[in-house]
Amino acid sequence: MKVLRTIGVLAAGLGLLGAWGTTAQAETRVTLKSAKSASSYYQMAAQFAEATKTGTKGDIIVTVEESQGSVQNVMEASVRPGNYMFTSPPALVASAQAGTGPFKGRPTDKFADVRALFPIPSLTMHFVARADRGINSFADLEGKTVLLGKGSFGAKEGEKYLELFGLNDKVKLASAELSNAVSALKNGQIDAFVTAGSWPAPNVIEAAAGMDVKVLSLSDDQIAKTGRDLAVIPAGTYSGQTDDIHTSSLSVIAYATTAMDDDTAYALTKTYWGQKAKMGQDAQWWKGVTPEMLANIKGKIHPGALRYYAEAGFPVRDDQK
Repeated sequence: MKVLRTIGVLAAGLGLLGAWGTTAQAETRVTLKSAKSASSYYQMAAQFAEATKTGTKGDIIVTVEESQGSVQNVMEASVRPGNYMFTSPPALVASAQAGTGPFKGRPTDKFADVRALFPIPSLTMHFVARADRGINSFADLEGKTVLLGKGSFGAKEGEKYLELFGLNDKVKLASAELSNAVSALKNGQIDAFVTAGSWPAPNVIEAAAGMDVKVLSLSDDQIAKTGRDLAVIPAGTYSGQTDDIHTSSLSVIAYATTAMDDDTAYALTKTYWGQKAKMGQDAQWWKGVTPEMLANIKGKIHPGALRYYAEAGFPVRDDQK
């Protein structure tokens, strides 16, 4: 009897071990290289990780890693194995695959394995002016005081646009940090400020809530000259905004590599789109992502993601397949 009881205990133990082993094998782990921990894109990554855990009932666990930027994210795609995800503008991936820019002189064969999964909120340009300064178009910034900030994507992009549209010597640039933009606008120290981020942008919300502002639209021709993608911010996004805002944006895409199996890529993509509305209840920037933004993907989409897009009827070009 003692021997039988011992065998029973061992069998039960082995059964538990077998069940645990099955669970461990069923759980898929994904690493997502994102952005600096203080950035909105790191918050987005954390939200996506939580949404994936919820949407897959724990079958896929996404671990978010901090990054110093998109160049690092793309660079690591050439050496990271398995289920590695990262975020980057499409142009940077294209640069890596061509061996140009920051990737000049590096082997391109591994970068050729990068595949897109889905778009995430874009870096959208906002040109925010006091409504009482008669600034209704980009050309009206002539003779005005504009705050660009320093070092950020928005500051560099804003400076580029001033030169591109012949205003670089015709505006006065405020020597203040972007963090002071709203108070400076309210106090009349500046006429306008430039900021980039996923919309709705917190500093634009704050400015529009405290005073009458005009967020400028760019013409189709101006947007084409910037070399960026079109972003449409719907009317009513900001207080007092009665019309859609047409502006430029830098698309940001979530990528993987061919080392990720098709089933995992399919599950991640399906869960993302399935959970996006729920994520949008907690953070409005997700509301700006639409299936039409798949058009901004330059290069190939992962076969697993393509399977979902075919099922959902999302628009995909032949060159993306």
